[in-house]
Amino acid sequence: MQTNFSLAQLADPHMASSEKILRTCVHCGFCTATCPTYLELGDELDSPRGRIYLIKDMLEAEKPASEEVVRHIDRCLSCLSCMTTCPSGVHYMHLVDHARAYIEDTYERPWHDRAMRALLAAVLPYPERFRLALAGATVGRLMLPVVRAMPGLQRLAAMLSLAPASLPPRSAEGPAVFDPLAERRGRVALLTGCAQPVLDPGINAATIRLLTRLGVEVVLPSGEGCCGALVHHMGREAQALDFARANIDAWTREIETGGLDAIVITASGCGTTIKDYAFMLRNDPAYAEKAAAVSALARDITEYLATLEFPEAAAKPGLTVAYHSACSMQHGQQIREEPKELLRAAGFTVRDVPEGHICCGSAGTYNILQPELAARLRTRKVRNIESTRPDLIATGNIGCMTQIGAGTSLPIVHTVELLDWIYGGDRPEALSRVG
Repeated sequence: MQTNFSLAQLADPHMASSEKILRTCVHCGFCTATCPTYLELGDELDSPRGRIYLIKDMLEAEKPASEEVVRHIDRCLSCLSCMTTCPSGVHYMHLVDHARAYIEDTYERPWHDRAMRALLAAVLPYPERFRLALAGATVGRLMLPVVRAMPGLQRLAAMLSLAPASLPPRSAEGPAVFDPLAERRGRVALLTGCAQPVLDPGINAATIRLLTRLGVEVVLPSGEGCCGALVHHMGREAQALDFARANIDAWTREIETGGLDAIVITASGCGTTIKDYAFMLRNDPAYAEKAAAVSALARDITEYLATLEFPEAAAKPGLTVAYHSACSMQHGQQIREEPKELLRAAGFTVRDVPEGHICCGSAGTYNILQPELAARLRTRKVRNIESTRPDLIATGNIGCMTQIGAGTSLPIVHTVELLDWIYGGDRPEALSRVG
């Protein structure tokens, strides 16, 4: 794609990076075949190619984002399926991230949109605030039929419908270091995260149990928190980078003291962002080198487990699993086979989901900010999953678990919880209804 940025514009490293990405695009349109919003809406401007044209025009002219640009960029899930499909290697993720930050700086959203986004940014990344909000939403669910019937409250209705009927108890306070229960084979830091430990603390607990049984020391560094993905994808760059720096500081302390073989992440959406810290902080002289070291150590839990040797299985599941590969896993991190291979080795029959490359509609805060499209994508995803006639669903991202779980009666379990069970842990509570 031909571009016409001035030398002054290209002196800005963000503009220079986006200009390089824009020039990579050859207008082929392969991306339209795998873009969820284009498949659902059929509008060229709701395809990656269409959005690229809008972004190019906006950035080259250095004009404030228009309502049209904002509408179509907001509809993008950042599922990154286009990046898997693109034969030219267009790094759409970095381009759309820049566009969102540019929109945040130049466009004044309607007051209700600003209020909703501010609320999400102030609550979701902070576990105690999030827990308090969910406790209120549990009561608010009683009003859900009334809220759904009222015009203009679709986002509130989406928030209430996604909230769990009851909150799991807090994880018990424990040591910051979990010693290996077998011959020592490694030392890792585990990302605790923000939303996941509130919604399903059993995921990290299963990870710690499994890793320590396999001989891996697990560290929960103080000062670590939200990875920044939720606000990063809303264009709130300053807040996202603050989260990133705090995590980098926490993990760097561990790297410099006890050493780390990996930074293990159990939510693939977080993993995609942490692996991108090196790019996000490339222009920060105080953090660029440390960010690159952290990104190089980041591993999805299944990616790390695939490097370990497992003992004989302690249980024989005899169950058929539909494996849902989160977009952040298969497109963002290019991890496709490891989770399925681990599940097969554990004795599960694993079924691939038709249209598995198409997003479920979760996408961070997307299912709240774009509830209608998210619901359409969930219906499509659930239909495809249920067509495989599985006993349960496995996935590696808490957002997908929440989104898909709201649309099916099938139990949905994190991959690591299944592996923990088979190799000596307790059977996941979600499987209580499965024979």
